[in-house]
Amino acid sequence: MKIALAGAGAFGERHLDGLKLIDGVEVVSLVGRRLEPTQAIADKYGIGHATTDLAESLARDDVDAVILCTPTQMHAAQAIQCMDAGKHVQVEIPLADSLADAEAVLAKQQETGLVCMVGHTRRFNPSHQMLHDRITAGELNIQQMDVQTYFFRRKNMNAKGEARSWTDHLLWHHAAHTVDLFAYQAGPIVKANAIEGPIHPELGIAMDMSIQLKAESGAICTLSLSFNNDGPLGTFFRYICDNGTYLARYDDLFTGKEEQIDVSKVAVSMNGIELQDREFVAAIREGREPNSSVAQVLPCYRVLDMLEQQLRG
Repeated sequence: MKIALAGAGAFGERHLDGLKLIDGVEVVSLVGRRLEPTQAIADKYGIGHATTDLAESLARDDVDAVILCTPTQMHAAQAIQCMDAGKHVQVEIPLADSLADAEAVLAKQQETGLVCMVGHTRRFNPSHQMLHDRITAGELNIQQMDVQTYFFRRKNMNAKGEARSWTDHLLWHHAAHTVDLFAYQAGPIVKANAIEGPIHPELGIAMDMSIQLKAESGAICTLSLSFNNDGPLGTFFRYICDNGTYLARYDDLFTGKEEQIDVSKVAVSMNGIELQDREFVAAIREGREPNSSVAQVLPCYRVLDMLEQQLRG
């Protein structure tokens, strides 16, 4: 399978690292904003074609599928562009920054029948996978999830500390991970509330946010998000269940007493991004709907839209 990857930034490289571990997969085209650094990444990973124009990659006969790691504001239009060109597509989270755009992507997927998957990585991290398996087996029920998503980004920087060409968003990007995961683990969300802190004078976004969720099952979730936190960075999940408490930190899992749990046998890898890419490739090869398909994650974007209306109101 031959893949084009658009967005040669910090997260794009994480996908390239994962894809090189999957048998029968080759990245044949790399798309970036500026040609010189894009070519440098292409050379590093042995990719034969580099360009600044996604359409150029989509015109290639040897491209079967595309992975989009581009700025949030481009995701929906580019996903539709890929499917219009007859290519399967995986869109990094978030699918879109509006419900209307997310619904337009789903409509295009249903029209074309192509695989369209969204990078909701928490579904694939071995830590969350293990708990999901226990929940579906009836061994666990979530009572409450307590989640902290913390960064220190008072300037427009990416994960590598480089200047970004676009502005990130706590609601449409970072909250999307937890909103989708909570529904995946606890069931459909029936109630949601949000409040936000002051708007940054230059970035134009709220730097702090608090979200409450309630699932149909009765489980609740409290999510705290900040771009102001000068401390441990990332997202940390506390699962308070009827049969134990668990702490998930990306691919690693601990008990509520900080005892590490071995999750090495949950999947073929300990890397959530690689597992996400393996699911994308497998779904295309097997002609099936992937976990984290656009149809499966659309309810998350309906909740985000409702929360945005609350905040604007």
